[in-house]
Parts: sequence; C-alpha cells; structure tokens
Amino acid sequence: MEHYFWHDRWNSNRIGFHEGKPNALLVQHFAALGVPARGRVFVPLCGKTRDIAWLLSRGCRVAGAELSELAIRQLFEELGLEPEVTDLGDLKRYSAAGIDIFVGDIFALTPALLGPVDAVFDRAALVALPEAMRPKYASHIAALTGDAPQLLICFEYDQSKFDGPPFSIDRSEVQRCYGGHHELVRLAAVEAAGGMRGTAATEAVWLLRRSRGR
Repeated sequence: MEHYFWHDRWNSNRIGFHEGKPNALLVQHFAALGVPARGRVFVPLCGKTRDIAWLLSRGCRVAGAELSELAIRQLFEELGLEPEVTDLGDLKRYSAAGIDIFVGDIFALTPALLGPVDAVFDRAALVALPEAMRPKYASHIAALTGDAPQLLICFEYDQSKFDGPPFSIDRSEVQRCYGGHHELVRLAAVEAAGGMRGTAATEAVWLLRRSRGR
C-alpha cells in the first residue's frame, strides 16, 4: 500500500487492525522460536502493538519498524517510556531501555542500523502488503535478520468477498514468498473470532527457519 494510506489510517484513528491485548498465537507459540534470555526480537510494521509490551515483560529486547511516527509516539506513551529520538536520515530511531523502533520506510532499514536479532515476529506486516510487494518484503526481512527464525501470523479467507488489507495469505502464498530461503512449518490454525468483515476466516501461525545453505 502507498504510504499515505497508512498515515491516513493512523491520523484518523481507523486502526481496526490494532489488537488491544497480546496476540494469543504469539503467547501460545513463542517458545518455538527458541529465543535466548535477553534475546532481541524484531517486529516489522509494528504500530503500537501490545505484543511489544508482552515481549518486554518476558525479558526480551525488542526492535521494531513502523511507518507512522504517530503510532510510535503512542506506543512509548502507553509503555510509560520516554524515548530518545535519533535522526538517521531516511529514518528516525526511538529508543529506551530494551527497545529500539525505526520510524520510516522499512526498505530504508539496513542490517547495520538494525543490528543483530534473535528472532522475528510478524503479525501485521505480510498481511498488510499487496501481492506484488510481498516477495520483496520477505527477501528484505531475510537480508535484515540473517538466520533468525520467524513466527509469522496470517489470515486465510475468501479474498473475493472483499479486498484487504489485511489480505488473505494461504499456504501457497507463504511458499511463494519464503520458500526460496526458509523451511516452513504451519504450527496451528484457529478460527478468527468474528471472521473478517463478516466472512469466515482462519488465523494461522507459521514457523520459518532459514534453509541450510541459503
């Protein structure tokens, strides 16, 4: 989606994609990532997700990337943290103890700026992107995070009923985006509460591990 689409959603507070509590599939399957004590977890297109507070409460360090600066100001306010803001040119970094969020276009983020991470949690990034952008995004995340495993959450529903975001991402689409550089394991799938705008939907969680030699 174009940048103005997401800025408009945040500026007008049309953020139905925001969950007011930690994602249940993250809570249930986080251990599958094998994150070490004080490990660093990257959350792309994070918004002000409550998943960040949950990860911090588990003793993790968190890195994130988000287009909307408004969302990140709200995130730090809700966390009760006063951020240090650093201008990095195309990006800004909002930092406090245990947390670094990069504000701007995620494709401007580099491995050197991000630094090492132990895992990736993607609940709202891949599903927010139109079909043509997804392989580029998946390759970029792989380049940013190296061998770090990923926990990926997707929605599956009849895309003909309405257009996204969030878009429907089925098994074949996960394979198209990640199969060239990751091994894919579908850990679980549950009925999405309330469906997707009245359409029955499934919420699935995938464990992605870097394929050997790739």
